[in-house]
Order: sequence, then C-alpha cells, then structure tokens
Amino acid sequence: MLKAELPKALRHLQEGNIAPVDLAQAAIGPGMAVYTRYAKVLDADGKSVRVREALTLINQVLDEVLAEQEGAFDADTRWALAWFEQHGFEPAEYGVAETLSKAKNTSVQGMQEAGIIHARGGKVRLLKSGELAPDWDPEKDPRLTVWEMVHHLIRVLEQGEAAAAALVAKLRGRADTARELAYRLYTVCDRKKWAQAALAYNGLVQSWPEIARLAQERKPLDQQLDIFAE
Repeated sequence: MLKAELPKALRHLQEGNIAPVDLAQAAIGPGMAVYTRYAKVLDADGKSVRVREALTLINQVLDEVLAEQEGAFDADTRWALAWFEQHGFEPAEYGVAETLSKAKNTSVQGMQEAGIIHARGGKVRLLKSGELAPDWDPEKDPRLTVWEMVHHLIRVLEQGEAAAAALVAKLRGRADTARELAYRLYTVCDRKKWAQAALAYNGLVQSWPEIARLAQERKPLDQQLDIFAE
C-alpha cells in the first residue's frame, strides 16, 4: 500500500515547495498514516512489517519517486547525475566517462561542447556553477540541458532572486524540471555528506516561490519588449 499511495503524497509535498532538507522527514507523516491505517501490514514474504522497517520502506519509496523523475531529463543530464553520484565535481578517468556516456546515449565530446564538463589529460570532471559562462543564454543554447539550468540558476541566485527570475523567465516551462533535478541532487549530497553542495541545491528550491513570482511579473514586460523587437 505504501508504494501505491506514498508517491502521490510525495509529489504533493514537492508541489508545495517543501525544502529538500525537510522532504525525507515530511514523507514520514503520510507514510506512517498508511502504515497505521491497518491492523497488520505484511511484506512480500507475508511477514509483519515493524515500524523501523516501515520507515526504511518509506525512504525506499522516496528514492524511487525521485528516480522516476529522471525520465524527464535529457541524456546529458542523466549522464551528469550518474557521474555526480559517483564522483561529485572531482575528476575521474576518461574511459569511465566514455563508457557511461554510451550507456546514457550521449558522448563526452558532446557534453564538453554543451559546456557541462571539462575533459583533459585523460580526466573528466563536471564544471561547478562558478565555472559556467556568465553570458549564457538558454534561448540561444543549441544543446540545452537540465543540468545547465540548475547550475546556472545557482550561479545567478548569488546575485539575488531577481537575477534568477530573469533566467527562469527565459526557461519558461522547462524551469520546473530544473527544480526536480535540484531535489534529486540535494538527496545525493545529503547521503554523501557533501554539505556545501547540498546547501546550494536546498537554497535554490527554498527560493523558488519568490523566483517564480518575480519571473511571472517579468512576463508582461518581456512580451512588450518582444513586440518592439519585431
């Protein structure tokens, strides 16, 4: 029953913009509500599920829900996420990167051209937000990735929510997918104890309501500018 009902509750929490740092704890409420609804909960082997086991199962379902959202990501982003889970922003062997790129239906060269990795001297690493091009324009990017969206948003958020809103306005509907990736990346960082990176992803999601509000306010102005440009 947990696997049937909990995913909907988790998506509702995300839509309510709960901070990634609070998502796992918040999932316990609806998860235990399912558990306590029945006199006895059995696992696949017919054995009774105890509270501690129920909490473990809740975390497993949370992982599954976040993993399912990867289906909305482009191939480059799926590669970057898998690479990040293993290496973070540290360099690793080119051969390993190439093997993974084939599994994700992309290429090391293509991702270097996309501007998300650095490949040199037989090593490959992901670029950090501060290393990304400051003049990046998603509307002119021929190989736009969700990974780029997230890390450019983190980069410009250092200048304030208005700067991030200007970028979200350009991303339009694709921005929500970036928020989903931020949740996923926070979960990875939390498990790996990468506190600094986790803080950046959590901060982006927490700022999202205000960023989205400011982006919405920009739309009439952007539409007017488009008219004058014609």
